[in-house]
Amino acid sequence: MFSSTHEGERPPIRQWLARAGVHGAERSLARQSVLVGVVCLVIDVVSFLARGPAPGPWNVVLLAGIVVADAALVSSPKFSGWVAVGHALLVPALALVLPGRSASTAGQLVGAYRAGAWLRGLPASAALVALCGGVLCSLLVSGLTAPASLVTLVSANALLPWLVGRYTTARKAHVDELRHQREAALRDARAEVAAAVVKERETIAIDLHDVISHHVSAIGVHATAARLNLAAVPVADGGSVRTSLTAVETSSQAAMVDLRRLLSLLHEGDDSPEQPGAAMLPDLFEGVRSSGLQVTYVVYNTPHPLPRAVDTTLYRVAQEMMTNALRHGDGKAARVELDYGGDHVGLTTRNRIAASGDSPGLGVGLEGMRTRADALGGAASFGTVGDGHYWESSVTMPLGSGS
Repeated sequence: MFSSTHEGERPPIRQWLARAGVHGAERSLARQSVLVGVVCLVIDVVSFLARGPAPGPWNVVLLAGIVVADAALVSSPKFSGWVAVGHALLVPALALVLPGRSASTAGQLVGAYRAGAWLRGLPASAALVALCGGVLCSLLVSGLTAPASLVTLVSANALLPWLVGRYTTARKAHVDELRHQREAALRDARAEVAAAVVKERETIAIDLHDVISHHVSAIGVHATAARLNLAAVPVADGGSVRTSLTAVETSSQAAMVDLRRLLSLLHEGDDSPEQPGAAMLPDLFEGVRSSGLQVTYVVYNTPHPLPRAVDTTLYRVAQEMMTNALRHGDGKAARVELDYGGDHVGLTTRNRIAASGDSPGLGVGLEGMRTRADALGGAASFGTVGDGHYWESSVTMPLGSGS
């Protein structure tokens, strides 16, 4: 009746609960089948005795047949075909002994239902033929010969309960299929949520890299300058040291401000009012100039408001570009160009590569810039220019994205 399910990968408690659930369902169905069998037995026996049969050996045999046939309704569903055949033989026998009785019994109706519900293919068809034949014989024995009445009564007492059993099983299969589809949809939804979480974590990682690495790089440059200044100047002259240390403090404070902006973005999403944009680029470049890198900032065309996502991305990309210029450039100069096109905005940075030839390569920072541009439908390009002496980074984004 029930197919076992492999539970080898389930925890012991869940495995026990699953088994308990299956066993509980089995016991409940067994109790219900016993109840159905008992009710059919009572109805058929009372109906048989109510006819007032004359004493005789056939009455005892038929009564025993009713008891056996109705008791068989409690048996396993795999015996449904034999149970149906038994009831199909019992019905005409009752018509022979008790003329004028009905064309069916309660047990025969339930047996027809069981055959339709549990059997498939040839066994199901054979059971239906046997049931229809038994009812038809009982009607003919009772003296009914009208074709319309025969068809109606055979259909009502054999075909209809068989079809109801068939329908019930088909409906259960349909409900099971809907449940499986819903479970599959839930699994797909959970997978999509998991993928979205992973993507969001990657975005946050890129943000943290852009923010922290930029300011920490500046802090490192200033710390080195402070150490060199201490060794190169008299102890009494601490002006340049103080300047470097002030720049370290400024960069640290800027890092904290950006971290607060990131937290605001995580809490409030795109509605966060504290996100940086293109209007703050002069302040960013002024902080970089304090480290000794002379930044030339040029704006082409008339500036105009940008979509929030594009505006914030421009600032983050500019941060990473300045970080790369500090890390891998010669530390002297960099040129930044912001181009407000008609349907796009572009940001380009160019600086001379350090004498050691150490270029940014394709690390996390450049990949982060490309990911930011791709997310808004834009593009990013990186590489050496000017016979390999300069490094150029360029990001272009359409103005229709992120609005």
